[in-house]
Amino acid sequence: RRKVDSEGCCFQDRWKVEYFFTEIRNHCVCLICQETVAVYKEFNVKRHYQSRHSTYDKLTGHDRSEKLKQLEAVLIECVMKMVENICPEKKQEFANICLARNTVARRIEEISSDIKRQLTSKGVDFDFFSIACDESTDLSDTAQLLIFMRGVDDEMNVTEELLDLQSLTDQTRGKDLFVSVSSAIDDMKLPWNKVTGIITDGAPAMVGERSGLSTLICNKVIEEGGKAIKLHCIIHQQVLCAKHLKYDHVMKPVLKTINFIRSKALCHRQFKQFLLDIQAEYEDVLYHNDVRWLSRGSALQRFYSLRKEIGEFLETKGQPMRELSDPIWLADLGFLVDITKHLNVLNTSLQGKDAAVNQLYSHLKAFGTKLQLFIRQLSQTQPNTIHFSALQEIMNSFPQDNISAQTSRYAADIASLAGEFKRRFQDFAAIEKEISLFSSPFSVDPEDAPDQLQLELIELHCDSELRSRHQQLSLVNFYRQLDKSRFQEIRTLAKKMLSLFGSTYMCEKTFSAMNFNKNRLKWGKKDKRAS
Repeated sequence: RRKVDSEGCCFQDRWKVEYFFTEIRNHCVCLICQETVAVYKEFNVKRHYQSRHSTYDKLTGHDRSEKLKQLEAVLIECVMKMVENICPEKKQEFANICLARNTVARRIEEISSDIKRQLTSKGVDFDFFSIACDESTDLSDTAQLLIFMRGVDDEMNVTEELLDLQSLTDQTRGKDLFVSVSSAIDDMKLPWNKVTGIITDGAPAMVGERSGLSTLICNKVIEEGGKAIKLHCIIHQQVLCAKHLKYDHVMKPVLKTINFIRSKALCHRQFKQFLLDIQAEYEDVLYHNDVRWLSRGSALQRFYSLRKEIGEFLETKGQPMRELSDPIWLADLGFLVDITKHLNVLNTSLQGKDAAVNQLYSHLKAFGTKLQLFIRQLSQTQPNTIHFSALQEIMNSFPQDNISAQTSRYAADIASLAGEFKRRFQDFAAIEKEISLFSSPFSVDPEDAPDQLQLELIELHCDSELRSRHQQLSLVNFYRQLDKSRFQEIRTLAKKMLSLFGSTYMCEKTFSAMNFNKNRLKWGKKDKRAS
């Protein structure tokens, strides 16, 4: 039988202008819908174009060439958006990429191979490393597993880089994820006994006690003679704690009102014009998205700021919101706005690349201390609401309604929230001694330190020059300058702590960039079909 690959079929440059096709990684790809044609035959390419995109026949000459450039630009724009989110310092280098045929695909492959070579070279020098894993399903229902690694060499140089991105076409059980992670680590020739920890988003497949990914990874490390710890992303846990304060009697009317205003185009336009006419502080209310970390606080804050304008607008629509005239409900709204604002500040402080686990944990401990302060202040006979500005405003607006009597309930709710924080962050509390020893070695009693560190810790405490350096230098530079032979065990502890991820922030950021690009392509296809 005749075989296609023996016919010598190849991509023809003229297909770009005639049929809006290009060649990417040995595939013939339609620039309009991003679908591929199985065989390099003009009949197949032409049939696809005529059956799907014949409306483009009206474009001729210069217009057709301009449309081709526009479609080719979509690919490089997607790459640029990814670069801007993951490595903004390389944006200009990517901007210089040529859009000639195959150039983009080839350059991306070359960059990928070069990064892999560099990471493999650095991996040889790693004394310890940890991994961060997160799995998400994209718009095409394909499960994507992101694996980031954070390694530390003997000079305390920290490398945080994407280890692999794998598409999972079948099940996503713990053992399936383990196979993918194992292949990524083995492919990079990284020794398992140097793994210090794994951090995940807390999904059942990740943290299952028997067959979760974290458990299987830790068991593998033990088999290879090492020891790894399991951590649940500190940001995910903070978000779960924030949901502990449900306050449904406040949230449901607020969301119902926001949806009433924004769900119908005419009503939404009228509301925006109403705000413009009265010169309101803001131009619109915000939708609440439960997936987005800061969405709840932002939506509540905007609703609270526009509560009077919203009440007036609803009156004109014959849909009055009775809650806006209830002082107790308004006080609950003010309290929820304030406490959510504090939670959002914590969430923002936990975000960011290259954050060491001790830095993240210090933010968490500081927030716990703030909660205890709030409890004491709101429990007083004369409540102190200095840190609850919205609540204080409502109390001042309705002095005759004795809203201050509600503050004891707010104190109890904050105490419940503090208990939720304590319950959820047990994994970080389990390594609190190591974190304290790493971040404040001069504050730890040698007798409370592990046996192998006690003598070196005494030496450290008695060295006034090192004490002065600790106060002047950054933590990494301080440990970098410690004598390797004199403080071997302390340096080992420092390298282990520096290698740990505190969150899966980089995974979340990468997924956001991927979804943004795929959404763009999806809506781009719809627009083209509609036209």
